[in-house]
Parts: sequence; C-alpha cells; structure tokens
Amino acid sequence: MIVCAFIPRLSLTSALGNRRELIGRPVALAPRPGGPQVVGEASGAAQAFGIRAGMRLAEALSRCPALVLVPADPVRADAVWEDSLQRLEALGAAVEPAHPGEAFFAAEPLRAVCGELEAVLGRARKALRPPARLGAGPNRLCAQAAAARMRARRPPLVVSGDAARRLLAALPVAALHGRLGAGKKRNPSDHASPGRVAEEVACIDALERLGVRTLGELAALPAEAIADRFGEPGLRALRLARGAEEPLRPRRPRENLVEHLGLPEAMSGQQLERALGLLVERLLANPVRAGRTIRKLSLEARLSAGGGWRSEVTLRRASANAEWLRLALVPRLAELPGPAGVLGLRALELGPEVGDQAMLAPSPEDERRDRLAEAVRQARAAGGRDAILRVLEIDPDSRVPERRMLLTPFPESPE
Repeated sequence: MIVCAFIPRLSLTSALGNRRELIGRPVALAPRPGGPQVVGEASGAAQAFGIRAGMRLAEALSRCPALVLVPADPVRADAVWEDSLQRLEALGAAVEPAHPGEAFFAAEPLRAVCGELEAVLGRARKALRPPARLGAGPNRLCAQAAAARMRARRPPLVVSGDAARRLLAALPVAALHGRLGAGKKRNPSDHASPGRVAEEVACIDALERLGVRTLGELAALPAEAIADRFGEPGLRALRLARGAEEPLRPRRPRENLVEHLGLPEAMSGQQLERALGLLVERLLANPVRAGRTIRKLSLEARLSAGGGWRSEVTLRRASANAEWLRLALVPRLAELPGPAGVLGLRALELGPEVGDQAMLAPSPEDERRDRLAEAVRQARAAGGRDAILRVLEIDPDSRVPERRMLLTPFPESPE
C-alpha cells in the first residue's frame, strides 16, 4: 500500500501569507515568470468557476474575470512542507515528495514498528496534524484521491481492489497534472522544467479537447493510437490511467545548511554577485558542513514586491571551492523575476569530505595556507564562528557607509 500525505492548497495559503481573508474569494497562483502561462493552485471559490491548477491563464480569466492572481512563494511553501516531511521521516517513513503539499511513502516497512495499516496512518496523522490529510491505495493516484476525499475528524480513507479501480477510472484527466514529467531517471523532488510542464499541459489539454474526460475513458484507448498522437507523454498518461505504478523513489534527508542575507533596495549587477559571493563564503564557513563538499544548491529570494523565487543547481562534481560554487550560481541571478529583499542559499545535498590527491612535495604557498587555516580553526574554536572575519567590498561608491563593505567569514582553506 502507498500512503499519500496531503495538505490542500499549501502553495496558495503560503503565498497569501497574512492575507488569509482572500481564501474565500476567487484566487489562484499566478504563472511562474518565464514558464507556461498556466495558473497554479486555486481557492474553492475559484474552483466553483471551473478553474483548476494547470489551466491556461486566458481560459481562467474568461471563466472568472474577477479572478485574483497572487505571485507564488515557493520558499515559504517549501519551509512549511519541509517541516512536515521531517516529521514523517522521524517515524521511519522513506518519503517521496511530489510537490509542496503532497508526498508518498510505503506503509509496509512501518507495519513492523506501528502494527496494522490503521495504526501507521494514525501515527502519521498525529505527526502531521491538521489540516494534513492521509489516504492509502495501490498506486499514487488512488492514494492521492483517497487523501483528498478525507474529511476532518474521520479516519483516513483506504481503497483497494475493485474500489480502487472504480476510483481511478472516475478521476478526471486533469488529475494527471504534475505527474507526466517525471521519468525514471529524474529525481521526483526536483522542480519540473518549463519545457516539461508545457509538454504536459499540451497533452492534457489535447485529451480534453478530444472528449477524453476521465482516466477510465483514457485507459480504454489503444496504446498505438495514443503513441501516434501524443508520443511519450501520452504513453505515460495511459500507463497511469491503467493503474501501472513505478517504484517509490524516496528522497535523501535534507541537511539544515542555509544562509540568508538582507539586501538594500535596487541592488543588481555586480552588487548582487558580490552578495552571492558573501553567501557562498558564509555557507562554506557554516559548522554544519563539517568539511564536506556540496553537490546540490538552492538559490532562494524573497521578492520586494511580494512572493518568492528559487532555483536549484546541481554540480557535476561535488565541491567546496568558493569560486566554483559562485560561477555555477551567478547565471541563475539573471532569472530573478524582480528586485529581491532577501537572498538565501541552501545546501540540498552534501558530498564526501574534500579528498583531492595532494602533491608529493607541498609548495611554500600551500604550507602558508595550511598554517593560516590551522590558525583560523584554533581561533574559532576559542572565540566562536565570528572570531575571524574579513572585509568584502559590496558597493565602494555608495554614499551609505554600511553598504560599502560587509564582514564575511574568513575561509579556513582554499577548498
């Protein structure tokens, strides 16, 4: 049995923040900058007009001209969802996150600890707390549908056998949104690229225009016709509609290694790059890293106009070289949709400790760096992390002294 942990409209409520009164109005997440022009999660009032996640923006506005679009805040949503995932992992669950507000895990490994399936669901429900919902089924689609149908103060819904087949056949084709872009080699926790999202939206829209409304109708179509008309995305949709399921791909537990930096107004260009360099050095000096290399990073920003932004970078080779990390991250600054008030850098995956083969006879420069690094470590052991700092120029021409230079942790070693 696959269990789905589901928090309805997590991305939408995170984007609204303190404006919770808007949840009773037709509200939806605005399209991502540079991505397909489709709306995100929608409120109940918006869904009453037929608006759903993945619908094209023009169609959503034609159905409800009074629709309010709010910019997404993936940073806040990920923070809330990460706390929920860590609660599940504390129970021993190997969690596969689909997107903020939806994750899956296998129930069988936990039955040896918790007992029957009902006990597993009860402990998971207690760990997550409301408004989280739980459901179980033979595949991801059935488990998610069961969790979405769960009612408050009632036991989680479990479907199997004929009930699961009927539930799967009755689901609308729109239930495939967010599920066609993940191939076997792709990490499910990664965000889908705009190209994959556009391909998925085009496939589902075409199915609906051809009159295929439910997964049962899709499952009855021949595979040859689907392959000829839709290609690989259509075949993936057909396999899901027929109940085929790939093995769960649990994530690696995330390291709590993150740094944030408040930015002055209108910072851009070289100033923003220098701020990024400061974040890289702070991240490398964080004691949580414990000398390990970094394999995957997330560059995050809180936008001045509201909302958030994030971009993930996976290195070909795990490294702790500040210059290499900065060069890999700088191009992502051009993707910022607007001025940022806070810039953040998070290490998503760590690699092994630095293990490059050393020279047979170290040079005098290397010996000097090693002695300096040892002095820095001893000073920090005695006086704390901020015992030794260095001055980093940010905006030398600024009239405000506080903006000209910043203090940054002194690197212990060139790596």
